[in-house]
Amino acid sequence: MTEHTLEIMKCTHEKQKPDDDSLLFGTVFTDHMFIMDYSEDKGWYSPRIIPYQPLTLDPAAMVFHYGQTVFEGLKAYRSKKDDAIHLFRPDMNIKRLNRSSERLNIPAIDEDQVLKYLKELLTIDKNWIPKKDGTSLYIRPFIISTETNLSVAPSQSYKLMIILSPVGAYYKEGMAPVSILVEERYTRAAPGGTGTAKTAGNYCSAYKAQARATAKEKAQVLWLDASEKTYIEEVGSMNVFFKVNGEVVTPKLNDSILPGVTRDSVIQVLKEWGIPVQEKKLSIEEIYQASRDGILEEAFGTGTAAVISPVGQLEWNDETIVINENNTGPLAQRLYDYLTKLYVGEEEDRLGWIVKVDHE
Repeated sequence: MTEHTLEIMKCTHEKQKPDDDSLLFGTVFTDHMFIMDYSEDKGWYSPRIIPYQPLTLDPAAMVFHYGQTVFEGLKAYRSKKDDAIHLFRPDMNIKRLNRSSERLNIPAIDEDQVLKYLKELLTIDKNWIPKKDGTSLYIRPFIISTETNLSVAPSQSYKLMIILSPVGAYYKEGMAPVSILVEERYTRAAPGGTGTAKTAGNYCSAYKAQARATAKEKAQVLWLDASEKTYIEEVGSMNVFFKVNGEVVTPKLNDSILPGVTRDSVIQVLKEWGIPVQEKKLSIEEIYQASRDGILEEAFGTGTAAVISPVGQLEWNDETIVINENNTGPLAQRLYDYLTKLYVGEEEDRLGWIVKVDHE
């Protein structure tokens, strides 16, 4: 056995699986996990699937002190047709993990090899994939810096891990529009920063703004650009789209917007459907003016967790606009229905996005 051969150690006692109706997000984890280590002399080595268990890290491990860590989020589904395991564009997530790593000065992984390891892990824990409509198995790959050293410098050792968690339907009582607070004080990311990387600090730095939104009974925050507080960037942890006078517009990617997999997919689907879609620098004033002019038809966020999240209200400068009478728009509903059916094999995979784990 070489240092790059996958080692598999199965658990001796399987956990009790939760009922599909009781699933929350990220609170229950499967029987196994994947780990691989990195050192400067060996590169990435010792890939292994082991029983899910706590980690032992030195208190001086650099991840605790300087936040050198990246992560991803994707899902596995059960096909309604043949019960095969479906992944949706997993190559995109693994590529983005490497892009995040490059920004955080973390060594790259072999994307094809890691996808093979993930498939093996899913095969071992396939009975954890829930089957009820709207449920899935959430997949969290992440990398942490592990060198025992308090020097302010990139770590020389890392761990790549993948953990799995069965999750419930995002919309348990039907898809409902959310109210959004436009954030003018705090900044999620700035030009030249880490906004395009999926790294821990981007998320905890948003908590203060989210607390303000919650206090105003808003579900999410709409981030504006750091420099001028004028241009729209993201909604919470989602990308955002607006339908204005028959055309769909979304902020053009820059180095402070995360390039979402669902975002890219929605753009391609809209083009296939013949619906005009434009990526552009988009100001919050344009959206409010479109609302005043009566041509703001819909707004929705896109992301792995919710897939499509309709926006019913925006509050900016103490002015609230109501979008589509606070109802889910027909385009948002159509996109949600199409993608969620595609995930489970009920829509034809015309774009070749579904990767089957059971039947290669």
